[in-house]
Amino acid sequence: MTVTILCLIILIGVALVFEFINGFHDSANAISMAISTKALSPRYAVLYAAIFDCAGALCGTHVAKTIGVGMVAHDAITQLVILCALLGAIIWGLITWRFGIPSSSSHALIGGLLGASIMHAYLMLDKRYDLILRLPQFHFEHPALDVVNEHNVLDLVIIPMVTSPIFGFCVGIIVISILLIIFGRLKPELLNRTFRKLQLVSCGFLAFSHGSNDAQKTMGIITLSLITFGFLKGDTNFEIPLWVILICAFALSCGTMTGGWRIIKTMSSKIVKMKPMHGFAVEMSASGIILTASHFGIPVSTTHIISTAIMGVGSVVKASAVKWGIVKSIITAWVLTIPICMIMSAGIYYILVKTPLAAFGQYS
Repeated sequence: MTVTILCLIILIGVALVFEFINGFHDSANAISMAISTKALSPRYAVLYAAIFDCAGALCGTHVAKTIGVGMVAHDAITQLVILCALLGAIIWGLITWRFGIPSSSSHALIGGLLGASIMHAYLMLDKRYDLILRLPQFHFEHPALDVVNEHNVLDLVIIPMVTSPIFGFCVGIIVISILLIIFGRLKPELLNRTFRKLQLVSCGFLAFSHGSNDAQKTMGIITLSLITFGFLKGDTNFEIPLWVILICAFALSCGTMTGGWRIIKTMSSKIVKMKPMHGFAVEMSASGIILTASHFGIPVSTTHIISTAIMGVGSVVKASAVKWGIVKSIITAWVLTIPICMIMSAGIYYILVKTPLAAFGQYS
C-alpha cells in the first residue's frame, strides 16, 4: 500500500510539473498583448493573469471529462502510459519554450496519451518485446489502434485543431474591423489611453478562458491516475475530485507567475507590433472562442487561437507588418506537436518497459 501511494504521489507530481510548465508556456499568450501595449507592467501582468487563470480553472470540468473518457479506451490506460504521456508533453513543451516558439500544451498531452497507449496495446499484443530491442513493425491497420476512440479524436481534436485557428483569424478580422469603424477617427492619444484601460478587462477575460480550458486537461489526467490506482471508480460519470481541481488551479497559477518571457516576446512583438486597440481585439476574439470550446468540453489549443487572432488583427491593420517568417515557424510547430509527442511518448514507454519501471505501469 505504501509503494502504491508513493507511485501515485510521483505521478501526480509529474502531472503538476506539466501544469506548471503549461502555466509559464501557454499563459504567456494571455498577457503578452497587455505587456506589449503597456496596459500592464510585466510584474503586475503575471500576477493579474495568475489570479484569473486560477478562477477559470475552478469553473467547470467538461474538458477534463473529455480527456478522461473520450480519447482512449480505459483498458489501455495504465500508470506507465500516463507517466510517458506526461513526459513526452513536458519534453516538447521545454524544447519549444527554449526556442521561444508558441506551441500547444494541449495537443502535446493528447499526442503523448495517444502514443503511449497505442504502444502499450501493441506490446500487449506482441510478446516478442522481451526478446529483442527494436522498433516495432507497425502498420495503420494494426489492432493496437483500436484503443483510440477515432470518432472523438476526430471530432474533438483534429477538426478543432484545424478550425479553431481559422475562427481565431476570422473573428480577429471582424472584431478589429468593427472597432476601427467605431473608434477609428479618435485621436491616437485618446484611443490608446481608452483601450489600455479596456485591456484590463480583456486581458483578465483571456486569462480566465485559458484557465477554463487548459487546467482541466491535467485534472483529467490526475483523475485517470486515481482510477488506475484504484482510488476512484472508472464509471461513466468521471467526477473530478475537488482537491484535484484546486491543486491544478494552483499549479497553473504558479507557472503563470514565473512568466514565460521567451513566448511573451514572440507573441507580443515578433509576429506583429500591437497597439492597445489591437491587443483588445485579439484578447476579446480569442477568449470568446476558447470559452465556447470549454463550454462544450472541447480541448482546444489556446496558443493556436491567440496566435491566429494576432495574425487576423495584424493583417487588417497592415498585412505587410505581419512577420510571416515567424508565422511559418509557429505553424510548423503546430503541425508537428501531436505526431512528435506521440512518437516521443511511445518511445519512452518502449524503453521503460525494459527497465524495473515496467512494474510501475502494471504492464504484465
